[in-house]
Amino acid sequence: MSTLAERDALVFVDIETTGANFSSDRIIEIGLVEVDRDGAREWSALIDPGRPVSPFITELTGIDTAMVESAPSFAQLAPEIRARLRGRLFVAHNARFDYGFLKHEFKRNGIDFRATRLCTVKLSRMLFPKHHRHNLDTLIERFGIVANDRHRALADARALWDLWRRWHALLPADTIRDAVERIIALPDLPPQLDPALIDDLPEASGVYAMFAKDGTLLSTKRAANIRQQVFSHFSPAKRDSALARDVWRIEWRETAGELGARLREIELSAARRPPSDELCSWRLVRHGDSDFRPVLAFARDLDFAHTEDLFGLYRGPREATLALRKLAEAYRLCLYYTGLDNCRAGEPCAAYRPHGCGGACVGKERVSMHSARLMGALAKYRIRRWPYPGPIALIERDEFGMREDAHVIDAWAYLGTASDEDGLRSLLDEAATRKDSERPSFDAEIYRVVGKCLREGRLGVLRLDRGSEDSDSRRQKTGEFGRFAPE
Repeated sequence: MSTLAERDALVFVDIETTGANFSSDRIIEIGLVEVDRDGAREWSALIDPGRPVSPFITELTGIDTAMVESAPSFAQLAPEIRARLRGRLFVAHNARFDYGFLKHEFKRNGIDFRATRLCTVKLSRMLFPKHHRHNLDTLIERFGIVANDRHRALADARALWDLWRRWHALLPADTIRDAVERIIALPDLPPQLDPALIDDLPEASGVYAMFAKDGTLLSTKRAANIRQQVFSHFSPAKRDSALARDVWRIEWRETAGELGARLREIELSAARRPPSDELCSWRLVRHGDSDFRPVLAFARDLDFAHTEDLFGLYRGPREATLALRKLAEAYRLCLYYTGLDNCRAGEPCAAYRPHGCGGACVGKERVSMHSARLMGALAKYRIRRWPYPGPIALIERDEFGMREDAHVIDAWAYLGTASDEDGLRSLLDEAATRKDSERPSFDAEIYRVVGKCLREGRLGVLRLDRGSEDSDSRRQKTGEFGRFAPE
């Protein structure tokens, strides 16, 4: 028995599931090894997930649909599982997975489950930093653990208990205890914050927002690990900072990856920005034969997502004019034909005499040639028209495959994110019933972020075209969620 186990009760946990997505997959088996002063006891149960078990999971675990369809549901087992976990240090390999699934299952049944958890992946890395691989198969082989029935819950939980004892045979108990304490150490939160944050903050990517006592938004940040980054604000070195002193509430939204975090950040930031109808762009307008000139166009007047010949996105006329003036200087464009000088036709513009103009204003350069040079100068700033006939979902998965998000975008506007097919259908139905005045409009930040994502082609694109399709056919399309093929 370890020194830690003499002081604290432990439970080594492993679960098997229908898949890796917290939102859409379910637990099919749980295995526990409970360890305390009285010794070690084992317990396991198959669980009916309420759905078929896929051939892939059956091949991996040996558990098939016939084995679980007569088993009790999680709701039926929840009281016993909760009692067996209560008051014990929750030990699992990649604890985020096992703890996350159990927390979600308990939540579906109206139970607020919390436990201090220890990840043996983190512990292995801390105890044996010279080794690069710390997955369970590698550790079993490295430390000579006998593990039968790999990928069955009780067998894997038993392997963790054996691994724990092997580590204690190799290393001083104080070394292991100190490492455990560092991993499970609770942060020292400011007294005004809810202590439940210690357990609730997820080890997941996403975005978080910090609010003052009066509700003022103090800070919005993206994070690869929300829990880790939030707690870093309250480290001993930062305990007396203005942020630590002023923050009274923290909200967060988990995401599958960087795009989701950026979209959530934009959404939260937009809530504190005053509404503006000054978003504008330069539009090339024909004034005569081969004579094209830039005219300022505003998003409040035009549908930027479906309008041709728009160049650049600016927060207002002043910013747009400054950008065009810099472009004129760089490409020796005529200030008269770009609208930056109000001189009369045929007179030299202000840039002509210092040789900053090709001479279109005085007939030295053909207007058609100037128009061609103007188009070339503006080309890289062209706003891309929305390339789809309707909304799309960008499918993003986290690195562990435990979360899959569908970010719904239409006409360069963000409609929301769904983590399962039902949520995706709800988003589409809600968007379809909105009045025109209620629909999200073209968003410059969404255009930049999503446009870059589409150009890079890193995420799968699921088309959700409305067109003339009825609701049922749209719903059939959402069935591709989770099985998409990138375009």
